[in-house]
Amino acid sequence: MTTSATSGSGVTRTPATEPRGEHLGVALAIIVACQLMVTLDGTVMNVALPDIHSGLGFSSTGLSWVINAYTLAFGGLMLLGGRAGDILGRRRVFIAGVIVFTVASLLGGFAQTAWWLVAARALQGLGAALAAPGTLALIASNFKAGPERNRALGVFATMSGLGLAIGLILGGVLTAWLSWRAVLFINVPIGIAIVALAPRYVAEPDRHPGRFDTVGALTSTIGMTALVYGFISAASDGWTAPATIVAFVVGLVVLGAFVANEARAKQPVMPLHLLKARNRGSAYLDTLLLVAAIFSILFFLIQYLQGVLGYSALLAGVAFLPMAAVQFTSAKMAPKLLPRFGPKVLMITGGALITLGMLWLTRLSADSGYAVGVLGPMILVGAGTGFSFMPLNMTIVSGLPPQDAGAASGLLQAMQQIGGSLGLAILVTVFGTETRSAAQHAQPREALAQGIAGSFLVAAVFAACALAISVFLIQGKRTKQA
Repeated sequence: MTTSATSGSGVTRTPATEPRGEHLGVALAIIVACQLMVTLDGTVMNVALPDIHSGLGFSSTGLSWVINAYTLAFGGLMLLGGRAGDILGRRRVFIAGVIVFTVASLLGGFAQTAWWLVAARALQGLGAALAAPGTLALIASNFKAGPERNRALGVFATMSGLGLAIGLILGGVLTAWLSWRAVLFINVPIGIAIVALAPRYVAEPDRHPGRFDTVGALTSTIGMTALVYGFISAASDGWTAPATIVAFVVGLVVLGAFVANEARAKQPVMPLHLLKARNRGSAYLDTLLLVAAIFSILFFLIQYLQGVLGYSALLAGVAFLPMAAVQFTSAKMAPKLLPRFGPKVLMITGGALITLGMLWLTRLSADSGYAVGVLGPMILVGAGTGFSFMPLNMTIVSGLPPQDAGAASGLLQAMQQIGGSLGLAILVTVFGTETRSAAQHAQPREALAQGIAGSFLVAAVFAACALAISVFLIQGKRTKQA
């Protein structure tokens, strides 16, 4: 029989809140499996889009909503999901999110029409927005501060980063060998396993029940959704399109109301003091800029490999294996290097490698080839990504009161989604301008390569700004604690 007690601080405690030390490995596997699953779905559909286009009769413009529906729901509902976990129970909301995500994946796999698939992808985004904020928060509460938590954060950062590259590889393999539907069906057994095992092996942190910030939840959801939509509209229709302008105006006005509300709310959906700490606020901005840069690798190199070098979808996905392998290796090294050098040194090293990789990619041409123009930059960016995100995650969760862990994790995931949308919107605009200019005096293949190279110059600027934040704003010290 389970009993509970409420402390004087209003924290609800149950026997399940104690970390289950003998099963920490299983708990971590469950948590990172969810993170990998929701990260994969941000990229895994990209390689399958041509098959989806012909299979369900999407229009050329409508096809983008297979990706955008997921991004909109995920990014727009992230803060709500993070705070819901703090109030209702992080493990409970985590499991509910995985259930929604799994059911949506099953429905999407059986889709017979375009609208059916888009609706399923939006439902997947809702599930991800509920589940993903709990991942980092559950690590913070299930693992003791110090080497134990650092190792767990290292694995988490590895899976988060690898999910972007593995999504392209897995999407190519499943689409070529089976069907685009398998890209969605593969989530079902993983989701079922997470739902079955999480109640047994993942400890439920203390809940902090109280009055839910309804106004904050609504304004954050509407504002974030409008902002993400604005970035997506800018990428497809241009920065001056009416839909883009309206979306940005609505997003900024509503987010302004959100900030004003959070400053007054007794239990805000996003405590503003999360951003007051210099290192944590800088780490959030660093994350946004790095993701904005790294998303360009995934989007534009797929086009280069297929459109310029003539690779098949399968071969283009497999071409990312070196990047994934190097990223995995560097992420495994990060927790071991952290006690000796501290998070600042690792952030600077990672940011410098990513910046160099992006600058190398600005040299791409129609004659570059894979070995000379692509492989080297991939290795640099992969190594830099592995070194960067573990210390960034650690900096964000370091010193947090338990009641804010879910909100902080939700904000981190929101920064990643906004960073990807913002970066891609800007880079696609640059790409289109460069490609149209080059098409006046070059062959289509050469114009495509020139447009891609031009976009990487802006990506290098994003990475360089993130590097500058690590150098000048992050306060560095060697530490053994997360």
